[in-house]
Amino acid sequence: MAQVEEEAWVAFMNVVARFLGKKKDPEYGRLVNDMLENFQKLGWNMNLKLHFLNLHLDFFPQNLGNVGEEQGKRFHQDIKQMDQRYQGRWNVAMIADYCWCLKSKTKQNQKRRSIWLSFATKMTRYSDKRHTNIN
Repeated sequence: MAQVEEEAWVAFMNVVARFLGKKKDPEYGRLVNDMLENFQKLGWNMNLKLHFLNLHLDFFPQNLGNVGEEQGKRFHQDIKQMDQRYQGRWNVAMIADYCWCLKSKTKQNQKRRSIWLSFATKMTRYSDKRHTNIN
């Protein structure tokens, strides 16, 4: 194994052990940046998972060991679907598309009540008030 490959491997193992494990290292940002720099030295392109990791480091919980298996499976299924949609090519809109898919999936569970009333509702409300004022 060449020196550059070994450095990339060690950096990857550090990220796995000290960031993605049960406890997050206080210098997790440096670990991830070292790994990405070593990958760039090898000429490797950043895939969607690494791009997501790099942009959202601060949103990872302190204890990643508590994240459930189903959440991991769902993430991998979503990423697989995104990979099929973009056919392995990188696109600027990939992250936005992924976030939009997440938002649309969770929006189905929520129903927001409209602030605008229909004409029929207004007529019913108006006629009720008029009849109460006459009495």
